[in-house]
Amino acid sequence: MTKNQAVNIFWFRRDLRLQDNKGLYHALKESNNVIPLFIFDTDITDSLPENDARVEFIYESLQQMQKSLRQRHRNMLVYKGKPLEVFQEIIENYQLKAVWCNKDHEPYGIERDEKIRKFLDSKNIKFHSYLDHLLFDKDDVLKKDGTPYHVFSPYGRKCREVLTKDHLKSYPSEDHLTSLEKLDNVKFPDLKDIGFKPSEIGFPETDNKDGIIQTYDKTRDYPAQKGTTRLGIHLRFGTVSLRQLAKKALENNDTYFNELLWREFYAMILWHYPHVIKKSFKSQYDKIEWLNEENDFRRWKEGKTGYPLVDAGMRELTQTGYMHNRVRMITASFLTKHLLIDWRWGEAWFAEKLLDFELSSNNGGWQWSAGSGCDAAPYFRIFNPTEQQKKFDPDMEYIKMWIPELESANYPEPIIEHKLARERCLKTFKNGLNG
Repeated sequence: MTKNQAVNIFWFRRDLRLQDNKGLYHALKESNNVIPLFIFDTDITDSLPENDARVEFIYESLQQMQKSLRQRHRNMLVYKGKPLEVFQEIIENYQLKAVWCNKDHEPYGIERDEKIRKFLDSKNIKFHSYLDHLLFDKDDVLKKDGTPYHVFSPYGRKCREVLTKDHLKSYPSEDHLTSLEKLDNVKFPDLKDIGFKPSEIGFPETDNKDGIIQTYDKTRDYPAQKGTTRLGIHLRFGTVSLRQLAKKALENNDTYFNELLWREFYAMILWHYPHVIKKSFKSQYDKIEWLNEENDFRRWKEGKTGYPLVDAGMRELTQTGYMHNRVRMITASFLTKHLLIDWRWGEAWFAEKLLDFELSSNNGGWQWSAGSGCDAAPYFRIFNPTEQQKKFDPDMEYIKMWIPELESANYPEPIIEHKLARERCLKTFKNGLNG
């Protein structure tokens, strides 16, 4: 291939698959000489530890894609750097006609794409983007007056009303890979070339998920069971098709489909109200006087609060990068209401540790637990970790899996008595909200 030859770029981001990829499908159908591109964005990666397992997951996903491409005598370009600088370099080496990609709904991604769009426009290069990682776009599901929903139940009902076959349509991009440009002498970098090294955390597989979806409503609340799909990381980075997953959910288990709609709900909230990243959705909750005791926060992070279900969840998170969703709610409630630590502290810890971290869902979940978010649990709803354990881990199978010293003198006494914590929380929240 020569520099004078016109080419198109398909830019992979959070859509790391060759199958049923909407933006890739349109690029391959509507243009020729398409070059696949991935950028390890240093604006993101420079703030991550060198053994961040999520970068390793991305890298392994890219390796799988590259293997599939090479079987077809095709290749992918992989860069490390700032996206704008990468595209400046690309147009020096190729006659770039258009860039294709799938949308992002997070503020950084929106700002990044707009910067790239303006740069390409200045060079008379087209920029095409499509919605792939969500079913509904920013303004697809609104109230009759054109404003966003703040409560999930009516939002969920409206989603079902406006849902059409087009939302679930397949885009067989895998059938058109011959439109990809043949690239010679392309070196696929090592993980160390990107500045990272392997972690010790394994990644959940995508097999045998259909059966779990079928029984999801009966098994999802019990952390000792393999009752959830563990597909969060695959949805986050697009290694599975959301549309195919949604179709399976609609056919097999409405409860699971409802969970996918919660993900849509929080994405919509972040789109319309980006201030929630740093501030409470309900502004009066920013008046609460958090205690923010460093030692209490440390014990919560280490899983040494003396409340077994909380501690098991925190240890599972540290060791695996995952935590069961029921336990996520319990640990978040405990931090914000038992320990009176700002939800932003907990949100940041989950953002650092969760393999499936997704800004909108993580933020929405934490604000829900603290009472500060849209359609949140009221501040006076305070989970009793002991009662939650009796209900969802009655035989303590999950707890014993993560706390081997549970019945020994090495396990700590409760960091605070539940009744005292509850009374203190109610007083603190009431004073803050009425102040």
